[in-house]
Amino acid sequence: MKAGVNAVKTPDTPLAERMRPQTLDEYCGQRHLMEEGAPLRILIEAGRVPSCILYGPPGVGKTTLVRLIARRTGRTLLEINAVTAKVAELRELVEEARRLKAMGGGVSALAFVDELYHFNSSQQNALLPSVEKGDLILIGTTTENPRYEINKTLLSRMIVFDLKPLSAPEILPLLRRALTDRERGLGGLEVEAEDSVLLSVAEMSGGDVRQALTRLEAGASFTAAAGGAVLTGEALARTVGGAVVRFDRQGDDHYSIISAMIKSIRGSDPDAAVYWLTRLLAGGEDIRFICRRILISAAEDIGLADPMALPVAAAAVYAADMTGLPEARIILSEAVIYLASAPKSNSAYLAVVRAGSEIEKGELQPVPHHLKPDGSGYLYPHDDPRHWLPQQYMEKPRRYYYPGELGYEQQIGSRLRRFWRRFSEENQKDGWKDGEKKT
Repeated sequence: MKAGVNAVKTPDTPLAERMRPQTLDEYCGQRHLMEEGAPLRILIEAGRVPSCILYGPPGVGKTTLVRLIARRTGRTLLEINAVTAKVAELRELVEEARRLKAMGGGVSALAFVDELYHFNSSQQNALLPSVEKGDLILIGTTTENPRYEINKTLLSRMIVFDLKPLSAPEILPLLRRALTDRERGLGGLEVEAEDSVLLSVAEMSGGDVRQALTRLEAGASFTAAAGGAVLTGEALARTVGGAVVRFDRQGDDHYSIISAMIKSIRGSDPDAAVYWLTRLLAGGEDIRFICRRILISAAEDIGLADPMALPVAAAAVYAADMTGLPEARIILSEAVIYLASAPKSNSAYLAVVRAGSEIEKGELQPVPHHLKPDGSGYLYPHDDPRHWLPQQYMEKPRRYYYPGELGYEQQIGSRLRRFWRRFSEENQKDGWKDGEKKT
């Protein structure tokens, strides 16, 4: 554990550390929390910050915000990192917070726990009494969703503030300031840059301010060392490479981006579907996870409107598994475009959901005698020229499947209407409608 202090910054200190905002007005991004009149800004200015969790991806200003809170409220800041901290250090932090409160006339210190989710359940619970009594104000930062990673008992005593990746226009003013600031920034290098170049740095950072400043520092330093005075796009490309692809295979991105791909397929937008597929692949997503979702989409969202959708998806999955990356991306792209462009029907999905719903309610029909292996009276459909004979296949006939009106299902519906009276009735039953998902 250490008390938060302003460390001495030298020219070798990374630019991102040197340029940390010193006041709330210098803080960039997170307008939903920090602009004038926003909830967290009001609480900070009133000095009444609650125990809270700052949740967001790397480089969006979580640690900076904690230090600004301590400076603005005048509270002592005690820092600990959950990745490296031992139990003894955690106890020391709690005791120090109690001592400071007793000596400070009842004013609680801020206990900053970086990457709080790394604490195990017992370590998190050790903080509960102090948070509950107000012996300290706990501020935890985390890149993992606290709603899943933090103990419910501790979470119930804290407020979660969601921090978002910064947009390029939000990062741009900070890059301008960093390039010209002679005290904390790169002003001493005498390097200039057009706003278009700085905007490119911001766009390639993936919403990560730390990454943007690191790229700017590398590009400007390269330019100065080479005797140049203007940072160009070419210099950036030579020093910092391509854009950052923000993606966490174990976190929210894993679910958000695959969800976007599936919904783009369902919405018949092949361009969006390919984009999200490429984002998954660029982020290093498990190719078999992607393949499983493509197979599910083929059956659930295209279904019998195009019976070839599932064979195409299955063939693509097999071919991608046999080929491997990078070539497999072409195969998966073909499958995703086919699915997105195909007619859509979720009738097969809805049919099995309807049947499952009735079974869960106790609709357990006995098998008709003539359908049993040892039964009698079964009529063999192929004995009829139509390859169909009127025959009862359930003790109480039920309607679960409602053919869609697109693609091949038009033919399916027409055929079934010729065979079964119930398929000639109105295409609706018990509040279920074709294309409607019951939740």
